[in-house]
Amino acid sequence: MNLTELFTQPGLGVMSTSSSDGKVNSAIYARPHVIDETTLVWGMTDKRTYQNLTRNRHAAFLFKTNSPGFSGVRLALELIKTEESGELLETIKKNTDEIVGPGAGASVTHASWFKVVEVRPLI
Repeated sequence: MNLTELFTQPGLGVMSTSSSDGKVNSAIYARPHVIDETTLVWGMTDKRTYQNLTRNRHAAFLFKTNSPGFSGVRLALELIKTEESGELLETIKKNTDEIVGPGAGASVTHASWFKVVEVRPLI
C-alpha cells in the first residue's frame, strides 16, 4: 500500500499508545507528514499520547478514508525521535491553525518521527 497516496485522501485517524504500566490511550490524530514509505511524522501536544510515548516507544495508527467501505490502513509504529523546533514543526503548527482554528497550533510542541514497523489493511 502506498502511504503517500493514501494520506492525501480525507479520512479519520486514531493514534493508540500505552503507558509503561499498560494503560491504553486512543486519540483522534490528523494524517501524518509522509517523509518516505517507512517514516511518518505527527505534531503532538504534551498530553497523554506524547507522555505515553516517552515511556513506551510503540504505537498504533488506524486510518479510515472517507470513501465507502473499509478503505484505510492499520500501522504498527515505533517512535524514532522528537523535535521541539525546526521547519517541519512550524509547518505542522501552521497547518493546525488552518484546520483546527487560529491559535490551535500553539499547543503543538513536538514533531514526533515514527518508523512504520507493519502495515495491515483495516479488515
